[in-house]
Amino acid sequence: MKKAVVIVLDGVGIGNAPDAKLYNDEGSNTLGNIAKTLNGIELQNLEKLGLGKVVELNSFEREVVGCFGKMKEVSKGKDSTTGHWELGGLISEKQFPVYPNGFPEEIIEKFIRLNNLKGILGNKPASGTEIIQELGEEHIRTGYPIVYTSADSVFQIAAHEEVIPLERLYEICKIARKKVLTGKHSVGRVIARPFIGKNGNYQRTPNRKDYSIDPTGDTILDLLLRAGINTIAIGKINDLFNYRGIKEQILTKSNAEGMKYIYEKSKIEENSFIFANLVDFDVYYGHRNDPDGFYKALKEFDEFLGEFLESLSTTDQVIITADHGNDPTTPSTDHSREYVPVLYYSKGKKGKNLGIRKTFADVAKTAADFFGVKNQLQGESFKI
Repeated sequence: MKKAVVIVLDGVGIGNAPDAKLYNDEGSNTLGNIAKTLNGIELQNLEKLGLGKVVELNSFEREVVGCFGKMKEVSKGKDSTTGHWELGGLISEKQFPVYPNGFPEEIIEKFIRLNNLKGILGNKPASGTEIIQELGEEHIRTGYPIVYTSADSVFQIAAHEEVIPLERLYEICKIARKKVLTGKHSVGRVIARPFIGKNGNYQRTPNRKDYSIDPTGDTILDLLLRAGINTIAIGKINDLFNYRGIKEQILTKSNAEGMKYIYEKSKIEENSFIFANLVDFDVYYGHRNDPDGFYKALKEFDEFLGEFLESLSTTDQVIITADHGNDPTTPSTDHSREYVPVLYYSKGKKGKNLGIRKTFADVAKTAADFFGVKNQLQGESFKI
């Protein structure tokens, strides 16, 4: 029985999209600019799949055994939610709301009242690692949660785990999601951002939790689950699709955990669709403008990839892609509107150039085609 595996390398873009100007992202090229900054990077297994054919990494020429191309996003925005929904076959015609000047008073007042809080700190766009250093001491003194946003459609709530315990922080986020950020203020995600440490050395913990909204239509997960295909979500996929259409939910706290489960599940599960997100590239290196760390994480994935591809059977298919860019070499610490790579591999099949795909939804269409499931999803299959 066959398996399809889709791996999303979160934030790994390959060059500014045609409409990047609308998002102030001209010149962004996550992988290309990392390679320039570091005087070339080497990702042997990804290059064998064709990554070096769609973005300049180094001067090496390698034999390519996979299909390669790049995809353009149709959905409005550059949020993880819209990117993943489009990969799942659902295009968002309307952009989720963003708050470049912080959240309006009506939202903050309602958030405070419904959560029985005495106040909040922040309420502005900020880097998550910087705002806890800026406001952490006042947070500990007052007990007020830190509320902030970014260029993405997010309502983020940071709290020290010894000041606001995790369960209470999660409860606050749930109330914000269900009762505050609704209607015209339905942001893509409410995110719990717990941290620990002392003044001058606060550190975020892996206990982050995302609260998304339901997809506005069917995705590949819904269709395959109804067709009797075992749908397995690994990592952030669960949150971004709000746990819908997923038979087996596997939560992870790192790329290492994600890769471990991808390997294990691909070995034992049959007639399955495995949809995984590896988030460390985005969270720890893109948002923190760390090209060296970004490359190190890519190298770790590349090493895993060699063994993983070797373990597959000839009836399996693998797609490696991304949901947006997050260029660590630009002044911005936010997501960037970029093309993303699409690398497609099936053991024994001859590789080819897939060209420039018109939408991320081609991934979902290919998965549906692979399982022979009739659908009305957006996109065009590139199955070979």
